[in-house]
Amino acid sequence: MILPSVTLMSGVQMPLLGLGTYKLQDREQLKWSVSSALHAGYRAFDTGAVYENEAHLGQVLKELLPKYGLSREDVFIISKLAPLDHGPRAKEGCLRSLEQLDCEYIDLYLVHWPGMEGLDPGDSRHSEYRAQSWATLEEFYASGRFKAIGVSNYTSKHIRELLMSCHVPPAVLQIECQPKLIQRELRDLCMETGIHFQAYSSLGKGALLREPEVMDIVRSCGRTPAQVLLRWAVQQGISVLPRSSQPCRVQENAKVFDFELSEMDIMRLDSLNCGTRFCKRDSSKIA
Repeated sequence: MILPSVTLMSGVQMPLLGLGTYKLQDREQLKWSVSSALHAGYRAFDTGAVYENEAHLGQVLKELLPKYGLSREDVFIISKLAPLDHGPRAKEGCLRSLEQLDCEYIDLYLVHWPGMEGLDPGDSRHSEYRAQSWATLEEFYASGRFKAIGVSNYTSKHIRELLMSCHVPPAVLQIECQPKLIQRELRDLCMETGIHFQAYSSLGKGALLREPEVMDIVRSCGRTPAQVLLRWAVQQGISVLPRSSQPCRVQENAKVFDFELSEMDIMRLDSLNCGTRFCKRDSSKIA
């Protein structure tokens, strides 16, 4: 089964559903999740330098792909530059990701955070380091080692600043988005500028699975809470990266393309919007 994808502005196709691997640091646990995902039709896998599992993901994919009759070209790997590697260290960070994943190219590489680790949020050097990091990503993109480049956790201010100076605009913004944080301003900006909007924490770290409004929709459509929440996103063109170490959950999360929520259901979920973040780090304070 081939799951739906979106064409990024760089021309590459990215699946709308990917497996998140945050906190999956145990190699065997990661292998179980990746194997279940491949079996269920997932072809995108999201990692990052700060997750400390790039090497494990690279090894596991090399081991599992042949078993599913797949090659490196059949999967879409996303990774991210660590906040510690902003600016002058960006090239080193990019090369380390390629080395850890043990692949010739990464399909999508993101600047993970708009700030340099260790600096005060209001420090004016954040802007300078972001520009340096982006210039480095552009070099790797030009050489073909990154097939697409983008940003994560950027605010509208950070994105507008980048668009004023970049040679290659970001193909993707990856950020927390779920019914209690619908990110309308950022989504509108992405729509205007051709940046694909990608969500993490779609399930609110599990808290949204028990939300009464979600449960009410679950009863009316006969799906699981996770499927309803993921469908809310993909039906609006937002790609998602649910994470689970349980094979049954990984497979269940893939079943979001064979049903539709009504307009009323979407509106009911949107009405939960109250600015609640489940990932507590807030990038809006970064200069």
